[in-house]
Amino acid sequence: MNIHAKTPIGRDGVPAAETLLSHVDGEQGELIIAGERVADLAATTNFEGVTARLWSGAKGRTVSEAEVQASLGKARQHTFAHLPELLAASQGMSIIDGFRVGVAALRAEDALDHEATIVGAGPVIAGALVQRVNGQEPIAPDPSASHAADTLTMLRGQKPAPREVAALDAYFVTVCDHGMNASTFTTRVVASTQADLFAAVTAGYCALTGPLHGGAPEPVLDMLNAIGTRERIKPWVDDALARGERLMGFGHRIYRVRDPRADVLKAAIEKLAANGADLPFAGEVEAYIREALRRKNPNRPLETNVEFFTAILLDALQIPRQAFTPIFAVARAAGWTAHAREQQRTGRLIRPSSSYIGATPAVRD
Repeated sequence: MNIHAKTPIGRDGVPAAETLLSHVDGEQGELIIAGERVADLAATTNFEGVTARLWSGAKGRTVSEAEVQASLGKARQHTFAHLPELLAASQGMSIIDGFRVGVAALRAEDALDHEATIVGAGPVIAGALVQRVNGQEPIAPDPSASHAADTLTMLRGQKPAPREVAALDAYFVTVCDHGMNASTFTTRVVASTQADLFAAVTAGYCALTGPLHGGAPEPVLDMLNAIGTRERIKPWVDDALARGERLMGFGHRIYRVRDPRADVLKAAIEKLAANGADLPFAGEVEAYIREALRRKNPNRPLETNVEFFTAILLDALQIPRQAFTPIFAVARAAGWTAHAREQQRTGRLIRPSSSYIGATPAVRD
């Protein structure tokens, strides 16, 4: 037996589960969530609606949008009542780290399933952490509001405009699930041990905080700020590429063509132009970077990914950059909880092998 035989490393392209929840076709640039293309889904439903679809697939029974709306509203209220204990251990931490502590401290609430408790808690914890940084008290949730509307209110301390709610809702729908990404795979691995959803989602969030996964949108804004003006686009980009630097918001591990989520978010930003989002400038930066990348690597140019327009959208909504990753988690929690429940219901223990490349003992006579 050859213990050094080559096997797939990193599990690229190796199926780890069967799922009804989402599918990513990197060659065609297509994302299907709960049976619908992401662009169609974002145009026809809200976060509660897509969450109902995901939970229905995961649980093997129909979950209605109204059921999700009511359970998330109740969960936000329950979480707010427990905020002192959820926040106590995160004093002095960053928003990203404080969110991790808050999620890890969640427990099941009476009359609420674990999925609703987790997804409902996200915006309450994120909002409280942002308000604490601002020296303000947490904003109480409104259980009758939509998840997107209540998230913005708790983050900013004022009622959002309808177009702002629509933009955040489009973002939530667009990023709620994305196949077997690193955080979802982590969530499923933990869930496959029959650990509860709280442990599984905490692990998923930890994976999300890495800069190669959920930590990418903030550097997009740093890049746009560094470029500064239209006159500097060409020289700044050319110099960065000459130095071999990575341009944030371009290229994707899976997509070989344009990330389908990018256009959904770009359309949402266009409706937010009155909020100060300089879409023409960002559009010129995007266009020139794509052109420069095609020149550099004509056989496989890097296309725009979801992070580029995520950064612009969240910034236009006046969400602090330090909260970008937690707000990503607020949306992705719908997918995490669905994948965890699906794994527990239909899967088995996930236990991949490794390719050993170390020394071996001598063969005995």
